[in-house]
Amino acid sequence: MAKSLDDGLAFILKYKNIAWYENGVVRILDRRIYPIETKFVECRTHLEVAQAIKDMVTQSWGPYFAAVMGMALACYEAKNLGEKEFNYYIHQAGISLYKARPTTSALMKKIVENGENKALKAKAEGRDAVEATFNSAVAYCESVYAETGKMGKYLVEKFPKKGSVMTQCWAETVVGMMLRSIREEGKDIKFYCPETRPYFQGARLTASCIKDMGFDVTVITDNMPGYVLEKKNIDLFTSAADVICMDGTVVNKVGTFQIALCSNYFNIPYYVTGIPNIAHPNRDSVTIEERDPDLVLHALKIKTTMKGVKGYYPAFDFTPPELVKGVITDKGCYQPNDLKSYFKD
Repeated sequence: MAKSLDDGLAFILKYKNIAWYENGVVRILDRRIYPIETKFVECRTHLEVAQAIKDMVTQSWGPYFAAVMGMALACYEAKNLGEKEFNYYIHQAGISLYKARPTTSALMKKIVENGENKALKAKAEGRDAVEATFNSAVAYCESVYAETGKMGKYLVEKFPKKGSVMTQCWAETVVGMMLRSIREEGKDIKFYCPETRPYFQGARLTASCIKDMGFDVTVITDNMPGYVLEKKNIDLFTSAADVICMDGTVVNKVGTFQIALCSNYFNIPYYVTGIPNIAHPNRDSVTIEERDPDLVLHALKIKTTMKGVKGYYPAFDFTPPELVKGVITDKGCYQPNDLKSYFKD
């Protein structure tokens, strides 16, 4: 039996530890508290899955995995409905799932609609729609890992034989595949991870994954990157992206822009990983999600400010293409001003 593409990766990157459907329940690893605690949120309806996505139970590729598994759960909820009612129910479920977070809704819609199509086809043909949709979800997980596996290899080609790399936030599968490629290439790389407040994804998720896979990793606070880039002789800065616009603008976790700006000052290349999104020609087509401002007034649920102090929490920012050295895709590295070539290739 062929090995799954998550074999040998960190705990947090195992399919069943991201989001998994089984027997009328979707289990999602609660990344808001991992690795301080290892707990799963159990969702018994697709609306609970959508709420978990909205509440940041999972991040990066996690919401997409949760959404496709949520479609299998929706099929389970609607399994006793007639075909017309079933089709309507599944369509509405898909809308609830892909609209859970606005910034990534365009890509989420495309992925969720694939699950919907599998479900409706199975129902029309008298097959088990739950099984068909679940199998489609697993196939999606495999396709993501295959795609990011290529990105990991192309990214590691940019790394020196021995050196230091700074990351930003939580690049999910790309991190695991990058580490796997470093090991295969025999390179010696140390990592520096900004903490990424207020959810601390860099500290809790990226650093945990890197450590879990046996690499040297150091966490820094979000106001240290400029100093660390120079002091620690960082060779390369990399991040994933929530959206890569067709004009080369990168939309990623807030703070990416300032690290890219500092990297540019020190002549350190910034490589972003991801697929250009034709639904987003430029930054004007992207809605920056603004989350609960109260979250920035806390650190891991501990209040850090006086009563009456206000907070502000934009979840993402824009990095202009002139600060991006290259866009690493599953087809290779592209210049940010030539992303149309990705689709020609």
